Amino acid sequence: MRHPPAARVRRALVAFVAATLAAFVPLTVAGPAQAAAAPSSPSSAAAAAGAGYWHTDGRRILDAQNQPVRMAGVNWFGFETANYVTHGLWSRDYKSMIDQMKTLGYNTIRLPYSDDIFKGTQPNGITYANGLNTDLQGLNSLQVMDKIVDYAGSIGLKVVLDRHRPDSGAQSALWYTSAVPETTWISDLKALAARYQGNTAVIGIDLHNEPHDPACWGCGDTSVDWRLAAERAGNAVLSVNPSLLIFVEGVQTVNGQSNWWGGNLAGVASAPVRLSVANRLVYSAHDYATSVAQQPWFNDPSFPANMPAIWDKNWGYIFKQNIAPVWLGEFGTTLQSTVDQKWLAALVDYLRPTGTYGADSFNWTFWSWNPDSGDTGGILKDDWQTVDTVKDGYLAAIKAPGFAAGGGGGGGDTTAPSTPAGLTVTATTASSVSLSWTASTDDKGVAGYDVYRGTGRVGQVTSTTFTDTGLTAGTRYDYTVRARDAAGNVSPASTSVTATTTGTGGGSAGCKATYKVSSDWGSGFNADVTVTNTGSSPTRSWQVTWDWPGNQTVSGMWNASYSQVGRTVTATNADHNGAIAPGASTGFGFGAAPGGAGAPVLNCRAG
Repeated sequence: MRHPPAARVRRALVAFVAATLAAFVPLTVAGPAQAAAAPSSPSSAAAAAGAGYWHTDGRRILDAQNQPVRMAGVNWFGFETANYVTHGLWSRDYKSMIDQMKTLGYNTIRLPYSDDIFKGTQPNGITYANGLNTDLQGLNSLQVMDKIVDYAGSIGLKVVLDRHRPDSGAQSALWYTSAVPETTWISDLKALAARYQGNTAVIGIDLHNEPHDPACWGCGDTSVDWRLAAERAGNAVLSVNPSLLIFVEGVQTVNGQSNWWGGNLAGVASAPVRLSVANRLVYSAHDYATSVAQQPWFNDPSFPANMPAIWDKNWGYIFKQNIAPVWLGEFGTTLQSTVDQKWLAALVDYLRPTGTYGADSFNWTFWSWNPDSGDTGGILKDDWQTVDTVKDGYLAAIKAPGFAAGGGGGGGDTTAPSTPAGLTVTATTASSVSLSWTASTDDKGVAGYDVYRGTGRVGQVTSTTFTDTGLTAGTRYDYTVRARDAAGNVSPASTSVTATTTGTGGGSAGCKATYKVSSDWGSGFNADVTVTNTGSSPTRSWQVTWDWPGNQTVSGMWNASYSQVGRTVTATNADHNGAIAPGASTGFGFGAAPGGAGAPVLNCRAG
């Protein structure tokens, strides 16, 4: 896989923007670097959930009161460019911009910067006309950052500081360059940790943006091993402020398999990051659509059904195996192509809607707030005022305003629709099940319905009927329905109904399933199941069932949907892995509790 060149349009905007602004908007007057003023503490107006410094517990992030929280925010770039300040201040007041973020339901800001801002840089591209940004006049870049951090904290938002580049010129593959050695990188990280010591608006630092080839993970060569460098830098930050979260991105290539820059965390499985303070590590990935670069997976005939397995392999498994929290620090698209629209819809679903999963979900910050990101655009349109409601709407289901554990809507609408009632099976065939239900109600109107087979969503409709196709003959399926409004609020699940397709199946396809516990920590465990086609023709679908010998309960499953009734578990193929060639295998995994379960007897049925 060939990654897009380092000088991406969305990262650049340096000399051209600076020159353009110099001609058309008032800029700060250059002056001598001023002594850095200590930032003030954030206001006590933080939301009830999310207060204080944060820590981790397995795959969850918890606040100071041990309440689970979900980061759902935006990237606001500019400090890493030759403007040395967040973009858009040539058009608007910074407080107005942050207020708008909160109003839309975003709760976290990722602030990219370069090490240049530690040299007393004076920001350019700020207007003070008509009373805008008046309290930023005469401040250097770090002092402007203080103002942004303090105001965000005062209205309940959190900030992650992102070391995006060594200097304002371009992204670097490694965390150091000849001009900015590792010693400078670490000393500047420690300076930021000290600067915001006690200011709980800053909950953590993203150590370096998008490490890529020749960066490796776990190879042992200290000049290129990003995992070892992240340990050195993370422990240095924690030596100054042990309360901060340490965000560690992936690399590009692990064991010959490539992904997006910073998006490959496959190496964590065998070589996790080791920090000196427990419960402070969050892994971070990046993922993009075709507007940034074409990738092989976008041409897969099964796209977008193939994407969850790709995300699982590169970073999703860390969350699903309860290793650590995962933060998708960047993802974005211009949303112009059908492929990109399908990609974003699939990714949002993969990240787990807040209304369904609460804070037990992936964390994220969208790229970007800025409209001047050339290959993605932003939440704001080119006037720096108008919201791209289509793009923002895609994200509605995974927002978590105020870090609340449930209710995904933005823009003030947090009321979920009523629960769909009267779910009924209206017809069955050997390969399909038809359903109907009574319409839900909502204070702002119902936008549609999500239909689930087991725990996997199999359809989205605006009507109150749905037919599920491509099923296996003579097989039992369980269904529920949830209603969704335009703000992304999701109702509770309807009462479950069961349907059994007609017939007994056909052809010479058969399958067997084997079971292996991959990890067991006493209170819970993870297991992998391999499904092999033992027949002479390809399968179209498969189903694995078993009865637990004890009181185990499945808590989550990947690469398959499932239902559990008492001790009986039924796992059904996902859209992307139902077809298995004769003699070939596929697999799925799950987490369950408690641990110590004996291996159940698996029954496999193919269609």
